[in-house]
Amino acid sequence: MTTNLTLDEINQQFTTNDAARAYIESLLWPNGPVCPHCKNNDQSKIWKIAENKAKKIRAGLHRCAACNKEFTVTVGTIFEDSHIPLRKWLIACYMICSSKKGISSLQLQRNLGLGSYRTALFMSHRIRHALTETAFAGKLSGIIEADETFVGGVSFGKGTGGHPPQ
Repeated sequence: MTTNLTLDEINQQFTTNDAARAYIESLLWPNGPVCPHCKNNDQSKIWKIAENKAKKIRAGLHRCAACNKEFTVTVGTIFEDSHIPLRKWLIACYMICSSKKGISSLQLQRNLGLGSYRTALFMSHRIRHALTETAFAGKLSGIIEADETFVGGVSFGKGTGGHPPQ
C-alpha cells in the first residue's frame, strides 16, 4: 500500500473481503503463513483449506500439521472473533488514523453503514488499543512532517526563577 491515500482509493483497493485478507496476509506473513498456535513457519507443514460455503468452511483458513490446528490471518489480531467484514475494519483503521481531530464512533457507524453504535464503539476501542502497542511506541526516524506544530516557545523569567513577567 502506498502512502497519502484517499478514502476513495482505500475503498477501491479493498472492494472485497478477499482483497482485504490478502493485504493483511502480505503484511503479517511476508514469507508465507505462520501458525499462531505453535509458531510453525515451515510451509511444507501448513496447508490452505479451500473455501466451501456448503460445508461452512470460511475463506482464508489454514491447517498446521505440527499442532493440527486451524487458523486464519486474523487469529491474534484486533480482527479476531469479529463478524465485521475485514474491508470495513481496514477502512475504519484508515479513518481513525487519518482524522486530524479523531473520529467519533457514531460517525464511524454512519460512514461504514454498521448495524449499531456498539459495533462502531467496539471497533474504535480495538483500533485505538492496537495503536498503544509497543510497535508504535518507538522513536520516529527519517524525515518527519508535522502540521500546525509549535515547538519551543517564549522563555519566561530568565534569571527570575521561572515566573512569568508581571
